[in-house]
Amino acid sequence: MAGGVVIAKGGKAYPGKLTCRVFCTCFVAAMGGLIFGYDIGISGGVTSMPSFLMKFFPSVYRREELNVGGTNQYCKFDDARLTLFTSSLYLAALVASVFASTVTRMLGRKCSMLLGGILFLAGAIVNGFAQNVNMLIIGRVLLGCGIGFSNQSVPVYLSEMAPYRYRGMLNMFFQQTITIGILAANVINYFTAQIKSGEGWRISLGCAAVPALLFIAGALYLPDTPNSLIERGKQEEALKRLRNIRGIEDVEEEFNDLVAASIASKKIKHPWANLLKRKYRPHLTMVILIPFFQQLTGMNVFMFYAPVLFKTIGFGNNASLASAVISGGVNCAATLVSIFSVDRIGRRVLFLEGGAQMFVCQIIITICIALKFGVNGNPGELPHWYAMFVVIAICVYVAGFAWSWGPLGWLVPSEILPLEVRSAGQSINVAVNMIFTFFIAELFLKMLCAMKYGMFIFFSAFVFAMSIFIYKFFPETKGIPIEEMSGIWKKHPYWKNYVEEDKVEEEHDHTKVYIYIEGDRENISRDRGGAGDGGGAEKEADTDDEEGRGGRKGGEDMAMAMVKREGQRRRREKRRGCREEGGKRGGDDEGEGEREGSGGIGNLKGRGRWEEGGGVEAARGEAGGR
Repeated sequence: MAGGVVIAKGGKAYPGKLTCRVFCTCFVAAMGGLIFGYDIGISGGVTSMPSFLMKFFPSVYRREELNVGGTNQYCKFDDARLTLFTSSLYLAALVASVFASTVTRMLGRKCSMLLGGILFLAGAIVNGFAQNVNMLIIGRVLLGCGIGFSNQSVPVYLSEMAPYRYRGMLNMFFQQTITIGILAANVINYFTAQIKSGEGWRISLGCAAVPALLFIAGALYLPDTPNSLIERGKQEEALKRLRNIRGIEDVEEEFNDLVAASIASKKIKHPWANLLKRKYRPHLTMVILIPFFQQLTGMNVFMFYAPVLFKTIGFGNNASLASAVISGGVNCAATLVSIFSVDRIGRRVLFLEGGAQMFVCQIIITICIALKFGVNGNPGELPHWYAMFVVIAICVYVAGFAWSWGPLGWLVPSEILPLEVRSAGQSINVAVNMIFTFFIAELFLKMLCAMKYGMFIFFSAFVFAMSIFIYKFFPETKGIPIEEMSGIWKKHPYWKNYVEEDKVEEEHDHTKVYIYIEGDRENISRDRGGAGDGGGAEKEADTDDEEGRGGRKGGEDMAMAMVKREGQRRRREKRRGCREEGGKRGGDDEGEGEREGSGGIGNLKGRGRWEEGGGVEAARGEAGGR
């Protein structure tokens, strides 16, 4: 795999490679998108099958069968229970995503993914054996809970595992697997609809167990992210994991940035409430408005109800399913474009180009349907060339979404959030996504009946508005390490008025953190500032009794102690008047406690942690001074 270093706009460069291990790990984790995509594609297909409608929604079946051209095409699928079948899943996903935040933060990203896969599997089994509408709804709720957990954890997992140079590409695996799931569902629906027994819908619904099993099996072998391990106090394991996934030993700079981010996050006791603080205003705005606009592009209308929509336009049963397969294939292929372009041309360009493309296509679709269907919804015989032109316009629209708002709607919120609010912020992102997915799924058939072709004008207005929003308020995030993302808001002409400096990060900008792992004989260091430049004071410590007293502190105690000691050091420096009075201290001193200096590094033995920057030595031990 390719490797190397790229200097980000923020001035950071983390060495490392895109290893085969990371590539495979991210691909397996992205299988969480497969279960989501399969469900999106399968629901619209089965609701267009006469055998499914006859068993569970007989009133809709009778309305469709009796329609010989006199019934308004816009309204023939309008049924409250039928829309509940589709929308109930997204309401369950909304609730589950809130609980998933706590699980993801406390137990790790891997645990949330496993739980999501298990719940989805249970829902697939219930739906496959459903005997009545109540069983269908119960199955849909279980499916929704699984999707809530997986959608909350997978994008975060991908962003944290990926080297920042390839974060966009690897994170978009999630959207790619969503599109693969949609395409697979459309193909399965096409063939199961041909089954003479009329039970093909059971196969379509039950086959959701296959991607669920793939996701569960993959998640069992996935490693948790270094960020998650540090967050849970497993620093040594996190360091080893980071070296493993980056394919190099020299990871101290990135590791210490992760530690600093974790220290900041430990001070946040209530991440949900902290998201309301002024300095998180741009993050909160993005995690709310991006999924909001993503759903109001109208794309999920085409994905949920593609066969129903094509039937409404005038296609027969098989033709409508075949057209859904075509649009699903375009969706899948176009997502590949974003995977290979997002880290080259950037997020903003894709957002804006995709928005313009969708806007134009929706206007064309509106004109086509208005000219033929009018307001009474009776087009008569629809010419083949006319129907194909509408399908082509829909496919171009789908492509515009697939390489812009589709994948970027998941990538951007997961990469802009600081660690201290990342899990809560991603839960809000998923929750908003599911709220509006629920409303779109619940209201679409009613909107189609009431607004006629005006429904597409409704969606195009939001596409126009969201493009203006991106142009004015979204800064480019291409090439910015996830730990340095806060800098983009400080430079933005609007958001810089809201973002405040993080005091913890300010303190650590003048701190050198040392992590010493027993047996490794290596100091992991990161110079965060100018203290000690040209200085020459030497740090010494006595570690005679360190082995008998156990290792370094972990987790929150370590983080809080580091912050407190740094504050004490700064107060002492202020009283001294100037940092240089720390002076050089040579020789071998023995004892315990704190020692101050501003210069060199001794030969460290045992297990401990040192901070430098005019520095406090937070360990007891022995050091041979230089």
